[in-house]
Amino acid sequence: MFDYLTLSNPWTIAFAVNAFLLGIAWFLPKKLLTPYGYLNALILGVIVWGTLGWRGYLVVMFFFLWGSAITFVGIELNEAEGIAEDRSGVRGAGNVWGSAAAATICAIAILFVPESLKTVFVLGYVASFCTKISDTTASEVGKAYGKTTYLITTLKPVPRGTEGAVSLEGTLAGVAGSIVLAVIAWGIGMISPIGILWCAIAAFIATTVESLIGATLESRFTWLTNDLVNFINTVIGAIVSIALGLIAI
Repeated sequence: MFDYLTLSNPWTIAFAVNAFLLGIAWFLPKKLLTPYGYLNALILGVIVWGTLGWRGYLVVMFFFLWGSAITFVGIELNEAEGIAEDRSGVRGAGNVWGSAAAATICAIAILFVPESLKTVFVLGYVASFCTKISDTTASEVGKAYGKTTYLITTLKPVPRGTEGAVSLEGTLAGVAGSIVLAVIAWGIGMISPIGILWCAIAAFIATTVESLIGATLESRFTWLTNDLVNFINTVIGAIVSIALGLIAI
């Protein structure tokens, strides 16, 4: 009954590593998460390490650090224009799960699916984070450096920060962000070389759909929160990548 407490058990290691790292983050002067955000990040981190080991954890850590850093791109200008992230980029529990729930579902599914399907669910895990990193990068770079932003449904110019707005600069940055994360996942042995392409395609499709939702539905329904849209976005990215992976098997 005490097997789960042994140092060789991945769940014990998962809790120890996450408690240590989040303990350090808690006392840093610059907060990246709210108190509830840290608690939920602990839960997420334990699940990821327990199911996918250090490789899966490295992917989520890179996503989190990249996402936090990119939020501060042009933040002073964005705050002045009222288009910056809430809480000056500090993430809460809703942000954690809006971004990572789809990946967590894929990670847990790996424990139960047949061996032949494990690789595509790992691909879905990586692609969901590629999708969110693409969305975040495109949004922040577009708001900071986009020369002209267009509403995705009409392609007419709109102010920066408009829901459903896209820019060339932001779109290219988003694609680059998804590829960087996918290459890292390939480099540590999580996905195959072709998986990099599947992740990039899935992230682009999902991010485009997210922009369409923002332009057409998000402002019409109060229940369609930003966190829920992020969840839908990442679910689409995971599903598209899994479908591509299954076709390629």
